Amino acid sequence: MRSLVAILFLLAPYAAESADPLATLRPSHPRLIALNEDIPRIRETIRSSAQARKIYEALVEEASRIQTAAPVEHILIGPRLLAQSRRCLDRIYTLALLYRLDGKREYLDRALRELRAAAQFPDWNPSHFLDTAEMTHAFAIGYDWLYPALSEEERRWIRQAIIEKGIRQALPFYEQQRSWVVNRFNWNQVCNGGIGLGALAIADEEPELCRRVLNWALESLPRALASYAPDGGWPEGPGYWHYATRYTVYFLAGLETALGTDFSLSARPGFREAGRFRVYFTSPADKTFNYADASDSVGGAAEMFWLARKFNEPVYAWHQQRRLENPRVRPEALDLVWYQQEGRSPQQAGWPLDALFRGVEVAFMRSSWEDPDAIFLGVKAGDLKVGHSQLDLGTFVLDAGGTRWAMDLGADDYNLPGYFGKERWTYYRNRTESHNTLLIDGENQDPKAEAVIIRHNFRPELAWVVMDLSKAYPARVKRQWRGFALVDRRHVVVEDELEAPQPVEALWGMVTDAEIKTEGSRAELSKPGWKLSARILAPQGAVFDVVSTTPPPPQNPNRGTRKLVVRLPGKTADLRLVVAMTPHRANERAPELSWKPRPLSQW
Repeated sequence: MRSLVAILFLLAPYAAESADPLATLRPSHPRLIALNEDIPRIRETIRSSAQARKIYEALVEEASRIQTAAPVEHILIGPRLLAQSRRCLDRIYTLALLYRLDGKREYLDRALRELRAAAQFPDWNPSHFLDTAEMTHAFAIGYDWLYPALSEEERRWIRQAIIEKGIRQALPFYEQQRSWVVNRFNWNQVCNGGIGLGALAIADEEPELCRRVLNWALESLPRALASYAPDGGWPEGPGYWHYATRYTVYFLAGLETALGTDFSLSARPGFREAGRFRVYFTSPADKTFNYADASDSVGGAAEMFWLARKFNEPVYAWHQQRRLENPRVRPEALDLVWYQQEGRSPQQAGWPLDALFRGVEVAFMRSSWEDPDAIFLGVKAGDLKVGHSQLDLGTFVLDAGGTRWAMDLGADDYNLPGYFGKERWTYYRNRTESHNTLLIDGENQDPKAEAVIIRHNFRPELAWVVMDLSKAYPARVKRQWRGFALVDRRHVVVEDELEAPQPVEALWGMVTDAEIKTEGSRAELSKPGWKLSARILAPQGAVFDVVSTTPPPPQNPNRGTRKLVVRLPGKTADLRLVVAMTPHRANERAPELSWKPRPLSQW
């Protein structure tokens, strides 16, 4: 169904290609994201909301730091200028918003100093076009938000940089319909969003050029928006959910304020539920289910405020409000622009504890929305051909007691040789052996494999999913199913079934940073104040062991981590392996598990 939806949208590109997208262009500046009429509302929000006031104060502090920092420089890290582009973007948003709110000349002058430095770069690194797109975005905001205070000469060189270093660099991609233009994931949204905002900023001065670019962007973006279908999940994981979604929102917000319409792009299937996915992939331990080159840090996402307003969903606002209560999360300018005071917790809104996201084939189960010590289980099937995928079909993360027990190590250094090329599957963090799944004969899963969740049932006393991983090892396995159950909201059960034409070596594994003690079919994992008691329920003769997670340099050494594994008595062609795990306080006994092993077909 997901592929059918995607095909239909690709066969029906932006219908108004022959029309003029600039017909309703707001003639004056500012026209992007925050209009002049928004400024009094923002000032009133600062006065009436303690949290908004803290955001404003944090921005003022940040602006003070920027004043003493050197402007951006043309410095590449590996093939990327991206760190400099993002620094420029963040600084321009902060300084330009504060100038609009407070009118202090120091903010304007420092923003111009930043823009001047970047305008003098030889280029914005179009060979890695994300860099160009983000810098174009920065200049679009600087040009538009500061326009009334700029001299004609300042407007000229900022506009010229947008055209020559930004928009014209995108033309070959659009004209040849290649690379990010036809991509279905984050590059599409970031590049179309950054270039599209640049076009909207200068559309009245360069209408012919900007009209062409906007038509192309409006035709291209639905390819990526189709990846949210059917219910808001994102295949590239939580880190790239943020990157892709925030740029989608930047562009849609800019279209709405500049043109009065987003051309129904926000109505594409699954997009209104995108914020729901973020709420579910965030655990009570303040971590994400960080598959696909992602960090487990949640961070902030100002776009959740915009989504909350757009789709009248106060849970999205509640989520970002909670993020901003974390002192490790740095507020940004758009947190203030899009701030929503009305928030409602998932429990107040009656959201279920469990959720399945089709297409991405990811499911979440938890014991509570409100308890910070609640059990959280994230499980993944999915498609390994998606960008940023690791070879992790069947993997899971497990949190309880406010800490993570089963972890995903995340990405390694993107600048390792061939990290996104032919060397990718040689690096430990990308290989199957580093993930919390069943490793067959010590080999990687097939990088072209897909897996689906074939059955599920979510009830208060028992929530479970079963996934078919048979394509993960097509040359070795005839059938491979994996089931996950949350029993009585207190116990986690992982059950694997395997049928193979020839005996294989199967190794169950779970990466952790807990201390581990093993004794035959039992293991005890310990962290301050909490324990995780694990038991092998089947087959007889299987025992726990601990193996290293340290790969050879220059890879990340994964310090402080180890892998709990289950060793079978020997190779097998017919396996049912059942592991039960129960988190509990260190000074308490583990509660009894009533679960009896049964075939996955009987779940």
